[in-house]
Amino acid sequence: MEKFKVKDVSLASKGQLQIEWASKHMPVLNQIKEKFQKEKPLKNLTLGACLHVTKETAVLVETFLAGGAKVALCGSNPLSTQDDVAAALAEKGVNVFAWRAQTTEEYYWCIEQVINHKPVITLDDGADLVGTIHNKRTEALSNIKGGTEETTTGVLRLRAMEKTGELKYAIIAVNDAYTKYLFDNRYGTGQSTIDGILRATNILLAGKNFVVCGYGWCGKGIAMRAQGMGANVIITEVNPLRALEAAMNGFRIMPIAEAAKIGDIFVTATGDISVIRKEHMQKMKDGAILANSGHFNVEINMKELEELAVSKRTIRPNLEEYTLKDGRKLYLLAEGRLVNLASAEGHPSEVMDMSFANQALSIEYLAKNEKMPPKVYEVPREVDETVARLKLNAMKIKIDELTEEQKRYLATWEMGTI
Repeated sequence: MEKFKVKDVSLASKGQLQIEWASKHMPVLNQIKEKFQKEKPLKNLTLGACLHVTKETAVLVETFLAGGAKVALCGSNPLSTQDDVAAALAEKGVNVFAWRAQTTEEYYWCIEQVINHKPVITLDDGADLVGTIHNKRTEALSNIKGGTEETTTGVLRLRAMEKTGELKYAIIAVNDAYTKYLFDNRYGTGQSTIDGILRATNILLAGKNFVVCGYGWCGKGIAMRAQGMGANVIITEVNPLRALEAAMNGFRIMPIAEAAKIGDIFVTATGDISVIRKEHMQKMKDGAILANSGHFNVEINMKELEELAVSKRTIRPNLEEYTLKDGRKLYLLAEGRLVNLASAEGHPSEVMDMSFANQALSIEYLAKNEKMPPKVYEVPREVDETVARLKLNAMKIKIDELTEEQKRYLATWEMGTI
């Protein structure tokens, strides 16, 4: 059985510096790490994780190690691994299988190696690990107690599995915790997506028509940050409630077919397939930039873009130029993969602090409790509130508490207007 596979183990010292920098900005997870160090709630448990291998993920892994767990880890995207961090984790004894710029075959090989280590609890970012276990490696199911899922896309896939009766073990939807999606999806995705676009292109956003496809929590964050940079933000949506909310927030709303004609920059954040298609690309102006911030590289129809192009060349890292038959040029960022991780470094450590605190406490919850029926569960309310309180304490923010009178008032119905 393979122990690890990374690009270059000599990068470990550089990666350790990155991990230390992230840790400095993750006070909540560090408090949990200290607790785990004392209590060892994960002693002798093997965790199998398919997550973006970043410096922040490394701090989470260190927390699990402190709790007594063994960890097998692979990347959840072929372009998101930070090779120096992967090397540092390998040096710490983590069974890590990850390197940047994997082929699809290599990506799934790494997932298979994690499964080979016989995890008792899984952590997923997009549900590829869970999907592989259920489709190809069903013999691993008997050993698994439960798992967690961190993305909107992954939760959608798992709920679909639950609905059809195909989900075979309990999954806690970390993505749906308030202290995850309200902050990670909105502030994290918003900032890191803009960061990825700027690193790949170095363009000025002010004055540009910036089209955001999807106004979920990730789309809201991207729109908010693009607007803050001076862009003219246009939202495309299929959900009438989200479209109405975007309109009330001051954004222009229109179908993608109309936005295609005037957009300068297009960012998808829907979790669905073929959001930007051939008929949209044919209407785009010369020089339009296409980027994706959804988990999988399916939101921009790559096959149709390739078919429309007569030539392709790489202009700079993560920036490819597609020349169409009529001479127009469209620019694709990060191969249509997660632009915030492929072109930048993913979410800032401060916001991942809360997301990964939810991961750590949810894993502890699964470890301490009896095996639950196979379905998708919400993060326990006490976990969500604990993470929020720890974060407030770390930020040195104090809040009020209900008086006994106020508690009684909220708990009864008799008292109305006085």
